[in-house]
Amino acid sequence: MPTPAPSLVLVHGAWGGGWVWRRVLGPLRDAGFEVHTVTLTGDGERAHLRRPDIDLHTHIADVLGLVEMEELERVVLVGHSYGGMVVTGAAVELQQQHPGVLAGLVYVDAMFPQPGDGWGVAHPPEVAAARLAAAAEHDNALPAPNAEAGFDLSPEDAAWLNRRHVPHPFGMYRQPLDYDAALLESVPRLFVDCTDPAYPTIEPVRRLVRQEPGWQVVEIPTGHFPMVTTPLELVAHVRGFAEALPG
Repeated sequence: MPTPAPSLVLVHGAWGGGWVWRRVLGPLRDAGFEVHTVTLTGDGERAHLRRPDIDLHTHIADVLGLVEMEELERVVLVGHSYGGMVVTGAAVELQQQHPGVLAGLVYVDAMFPQPGDGWGVAHPPEVAAARLAAAAEHDNALPAPNAEAGFDLSPEDAAWLNRRHVPHPFGMYRQPLDYDAALLESVPRLFVDCTDPAYPTIEPVRRLVRQEPGWQVVEIPTGHFPMVTTPLELVAHVRGFAEALPG
């Protein structure tokens, strides 16, 4: 009897929501995958739950809660941008609490924290200072950037993101993710590098995944939102990775 396809759990980045994956859901499900999207507490349609004390562990719990409530047994966690922090933390928890459930990890132009790293650890001092000041003025939430600049989006797609992006909870900006890296060494990992234009804050991860063993790296010549700009190419890479995972 063939091994069933893994379940995909898609985790958005800062300011987003489960809605950002809309263009990849149909193709992934048509390919035979069970697909779930997580909207992190305080984002998307859960913006009404935003509060100053939301932190990284809140968002990790969002992902774990979905995996547990849906009783998923063979899971690929897919994180975009800041969502890479979240899926890394969730992956560690799954390895500790539910061994055998995690099948793979996909980082879509996403952060991959080393043990002890936080979201803002690699940001230049002037960027960090500006973000801290902006969050302080908005009840510990970071206003969304204008999607019309720096993301290589069509005017229509930039307007779509601008309408839906909401201020992102900021409690995790300096919060380190402490974990035992050995827990993830044997987990298959794919990094989807969006190269045109390359999003500056992901640059340290781009270098890391090409130096560390255990990574597959693919490139898409598009901006930071491939699920919006090149959804079918992103689907092809995720599908190829997931279908090749050991049963």
